[in-house]
Amino acid sequence: MAFPHIFAEVGLILILVTVLGFLASLLKQPMVVAFIISGILVGPDFLNIARSIDSLTLLSEISVAVLLFLVGLKLDTEMVNKLGRVAVATGLGQVIFTSLIGIFVCLLLGMDWVTSIYVSVSLTFSSTIIIVKLLSDKKEVDSLHGKIAIGFLIVQDLIVVLSMVVISLLNFQRDLHFGVGLDWARFILSLFLFFVVMVAFVRYLANPILKFVSVSSELTVVFAVTWAVGLSMLGEWLGIGKEVGGLIAGVTLAGTPVREVVGARLAPLRDFLLVFFFVSLGLGIKLDISWSQWKPALILSLFVLIGNPLIVLAIMGFMGYRRRTAFLAGLTVAQISEFSLIFIGMGIKLGHVDETALSLVTLVGLITITLSVYMISWSHHLYDWLNPYLKMFERSHPFREPQEKEQKDPVDGWGDILIIGLGKYGSQVAEQLRAKGLQPVGVDFNPESVEEYRKNNAGKAILADASDPEFLSHLSSHPFRAIVVALSADPAVLQESDTPAVIIKTFRSLGFEGKIFVRCDEKKLGAEYMALGADYVLSPFSDAARAAVDFMERVCWGIQQGNTMRPKG
Repeated sequence: MAFPHIFAEVGLILILVTVLGFLASLLKQPMVVAFIISGILVGPDFLNIARSIDSLTLLSEISVAVLLFLVGLKLDTEMVNKLGRVAVATGLGQVIFTSLIGIFVCLLLGMDWVTSIYVSVSLTFSSTIIIVKLLSDKKEVDSLHGKIAIGFLIVQDLIVVLSMVVISLLNFQRDLHFGVGLDWARFILSLFLFFVVMVAFVRYLANPILKFVSVSSELTVVFAVTWAVGLSMLGEWLGIGKEVGGLIAGVTLAGTPVREVVGARLAPLRDFLLVFFFVSLGLGIKLDISWSQWKPALILSLFVLIGNPLIVLAIMGFMGYRRRTAFLAGLTVAQISEFSLIFIGMGIKLGHVDETALSLVTLVGLITITLSVYMISWSHHLYDWLNPYLKMFERSHPFREPQEKEQKDPVDGWGDILIIGLGKYGSQVAEQLRAKGLQPVGVDFNPESVEEYRKNNAGKAILADASDPEFLSHLSSHPFRAIVVALSADPAVLQESDTPAVIIKTFRSLGFEGKIFVRCDEKKLGAEYMALGADYVLSPFSDAARAAVDFMERVCWGIQQGNTMRPKG
C-alpha cells in the first residue's frame, strides 16, 4: 500500500498509534508497547504503510536528542549529592552484577563477546519514565522503597551517559590513524575548545538567556529544541556522537533556576516525538530474524524479570534493609528502558553489532515492559505470596529499618489520636487538634514531611510506611481513640493496593474499636471506605466549602446575633 505523500503516511501511522494506544490504556500497558507494535504493523511485513524511512528516521533522531536533553537537564550537582549512598551502591551494584551475569548468559546463548557486552549492558537500564508513572499512580513516590528506586534509576541514567561517551570515544579512536598525530591533535583541540565554550556558556550566558526565553512558552520550546539539536549536531561532527551532544546540551542548562520550566514545556513535545522513535524501532524489527530470536529473548526476559529484582534484593538486604522494602524496590528494575534501545542503536550505527541484537533487545523490551507493569501494580500481593521465601535476603538485624520488637514502642505515652499522612491537610488537622488541647501522633514515609511537621508543630511524628501491615499491626496495640487517614486517595475505583483501604482493613481486622476518619474527595470511593470499616469520610473541599458558607451566612445575615432573617426573594 503506497501513498503519494509522506503526510498521508504519517497520518495513518498516527491513527494506528492512537487506536493501539487506546487498547494499551485499557490493558494498563505503557504507551511504549503500543508504539513499537505500531512500527511492526506499518512495516513491510504487514501493512507496508511506512515508505519514507529517511523522514521517519529524522524525526526519530530529533526525538532522541530532545529526550537526552531532558535527561541531562536533571543532572545537576545538587541532585547528584542528594542521591545517597544506598541509591549509588544499589544502582552501581545492580548494573555491575547484571552486566557480568548477562555477559555469561549471552555467551552461553552463542553470541560473540562484543554483542554479549552490548546486550548485557542494555539489560541493566530500567525505564525511569515508566517507573515514576507507576509509583505515582500507586501513591508510592514518597515511600522508602519509592525514593530508593528513583534514586538508583537516576544512577542508571548517569551510567547511560558514561556508557554512551565511552563507546563514542572508542569509535573515534578506532577511526583515527594512530600513525598520524595530526588527527589526534585536532580531536583533542576540538574537545578542549568545546569544553571551554560550554563552561563559558554555563557561567556567563545560560542564566540570562533562559530568563529571557522563558517569558514566552513558544520561544522556550524553540530555543530548547534548537539547543538540543545544535549540540547533537556538534557532537556528531566532533566524533563523540549526537546522543552525547544532546546530553551535554541538557547538562549545560541543569544549573539554571528555570530549568523546571524548560523541562515542563518541552515534555509534551518529547512525548509526541518519541512516537516516531519507537515506531522506527518497530520498523527495524525483521520478523524473520525476530522469530529466530524468541528463545534467547525469552531466556533474557526471565533474567530481567527475576534476576534483576533478586540482585537488588540481595544488595539492599546486605546493606541492612528489610526484605519488604528491598523486594518492592527491586521490582522496579524488572524491565528494560528506552535507553536500552538507544544504546543498542548506537552500537549498530558504529558497526559494533548488527540488527539481530536490536531485534533481540526490542523483543526483551516488549516482554519485560508488559509483564513488569503487572508485577509492580500487584507488588504487595506478590510480596505477601513470596514473603516466606525471602527471609534469606534479610539480615538478622536489619539495622536501617529496625524491627518493632527490637525497639521500644515509638508512640508510648505520646497521645491518643493517630494521623497517617502529614501533607498539607494532615498537618492542618494536627494543628487544629493541638489547638484543642489534644496530642496527635503523626506518621508519614516522607522524611521531609516528618521533619517539617516536627519543626512547625513541635509534635511527635514517626517516619514509617503506613502501607506495611507489620507496622500497622504494631500500632494497633496502642490504645488510640481515633485514627485520621489523611493521605491523598486515588480517585479511581478502590483497589487492593490502595493505602487507605489497607489501613482501614488492617486496623479493623486486628480488632481496633476506635473511630476511623478517612480523607476522600470521591463519593463512591468514600462509600467503599465506609463499607471497609471507616466511621467518617473527610472531604477537604466539600468540608471547607460548607464551613465557608456557614461563615458567610453568619457574617452577612447576622445569625451570630440570633437574627435568622434572610434577603427577600
